[in-house]
Amino acid sequence: MRTIEILRRFTKHAPGSVLIKQGDTWVLCTASVEEKVPPFLKGTGRGWVTAEYAMLPSSTLTRKERDIKKLRQDGRGVEIGRLIGRALRASVDLARLGERTVTVDCDVLQADGGTRCASITGGMVALEDAVAALIASGALAESPIVRRVAAISVGLCGGVPTLDLDYAHDSAADVDLNVVMTDDGRFVELQGTAEREPFDDAQLDALRALARQGCEALFRAQAQALGARA
Repeated sequence: MRTIEILRRFTKHAPGSVLIKQGDTWVLCTASVEEKVPPFLKGTGRGWVTAEYAMLPSSTLTRKERDIKKLRQDGRGVEIGRLIGRALRASVDLARLGERTVTVDCDVLQADGGTRCASITGGMVALEDAVAALIASGALAESPIVRRVAAISVGLCGGVPTLDLDYAHDSAADVDLNVVMTDDGRFVELQGTAEREPFDDAQLDALRALARQGCEALFRAQAQALGARA
């Protein structure tokens, strides 16, 4: 597994701000709070947690054009943003959050595989810091966070179960699987694809077991980064 570094309070203005480094994949995750909810939640007393994801132009070897130049959102970025939002909502009791929205923006500064997984792991810490700021200001009496989530990529590379795929492994993998888990050992989402040969139950079980080990290491990294509030 690649070296993990989670740096909190990385920017000044967002109540939750984290730079997560997972090997050579670096993602800035910022959590912002708005005292409003989407129309379908108005009057329900429930809040909302959502996410947006983007890769900066210089995050890859060749410059990635900004969405504004194409006059449309990148489909891959929209799909990943929805995944991050679903994952983070699994950590929150939305009724206890109250009618407010927390948006976690995940901007990839440098990509070397596993950017969506790093975004979820770092976004969780940014979300916790944003909630802590709400409690400190008196806007919340108690934390709505009921569990932590983290995510890791695994794959079959040359038939060998491999943890935390960088770009070189990901681009050559026979099978790749993104796994989102809770810190009590349950699954939030599994995204798996056979790039070449289909995989069987035994291979899937091996990948899930490996992902569980990886997520346990990520939960330890989150707890260490959050320090006394772990």
